[in-house]
Amino acid sequence: MISVVVPALNESASLEQLYRELDAVAAERSYTLQIIFVDDGSTDGSWEVIERLAAGDPRVLGIRLRRNFGKAAALSAGFEAAEGERIVTIDADLQDAPGEIPLLLDKLEQGWDVVSGWKQQRHDPWHKVWPSRVFNRLVGWLTGVRLHDHNCGLKCYRREVFHEIRLYGELHRFVPVLAAARGFRVDEVVVQHRPRQHGRSKFGWARLPKGLLDLLTVQFITRYGQRPQHWLGTVGLGSFLLGAVGMAYLATIWCLSRWFGDTPVHLHQTAALYYSLVLLLIGTQLLAIGFVAELIASLRSRDADAYSIAEHTSPDQTSSAQSTPQSAAMPERESDRP
Repeated sequence: MISVVVPALNESASLEQLYRELDAVAAERSYTLQIIFVDDGSTDGSWEVIERLAAGDPRVLGIRLRRNFGKAAALSAGFEAAEGERIVTIDADLQDAPGEIPLLLDKLEQGWDVVSGWKQQRHDPWHKVWPSRVFNRLVGWLTGVRLHDHNCGLKCYRREVFHEIRLYGELHRFVPVLAAARGFRVDEVVVQHRPRQHGRSKFGWARLPKGLLDLLTVQFITRYGQRPQHWLGTVGLGSFLLGAVGMAYLATIWCLSRWFGDTPVHLHQTAALYYSLVLLLIGTQLLAIGFVAELIASLRSRDADAYSIAEHTSPDQTSSAQSTPQSAAMPERESDRP
């Protein structure tokens, strides 16, 4: 079964056409399909359309959130309800073509765990395209997951990815990064991008600073989530040492000016004193925060594994290997066969 998760916010005009296109793809490829529409607090009648579609097709499941919680929350609700071993996400605005889903699934079957769409030819205004390109380059540079289009809503996943990744805030665009940090294999394919037919875009310039802050958050939790003191402590220790060196230097010149100089140095009139004190305070605070973060990480690690297992050997194979002599367990050579 393939589960298609569709987050929707005020997309009533496009939901029926999206359903028909998904149904056509499933019929052409003989997919066993589950379609999950998640209404993220729509006010334009989207829920009524979803109810009508669900009443006419048992493959359709509608989920209505009490208010607009954001795309990450809507996707999480859809992932929780998904029954398929392959999970596809697609936006409800019809700009991503359902006919591209077989490309992502075929790529997934080649051994990848996450396949993202790449809108190589975008039908969006320049003020959305260029900031997006800069953002994608920045994500690739900071995280090492170099995709051309992290923001593409058309993605395909193996189910086990969401056994280990929890979405919150606005981290939905960073699922490939979070998956790669857990050891899953990530790739992309070029997909068709269509002009918007109904409604208006839900994203604008306001998402740029939010996206940058989310990127810094992802960078920190993927690299230092299990060892926060390695980052906080390094910065804090560096700041503390600089402050300590500054204070030692000031103490030295204060003593020398009184022992050997004609004019004593008054430290309260020296800007270096205040810089050194600030560095000492910042270093101490960062070290203390690092210890608290380590304590939180230690407590959290009791409930969440710090590793990701790809597969197990069969218990039957393990027991038979243990009971079989090593010479008998070795594969037969060509020359030994009759």
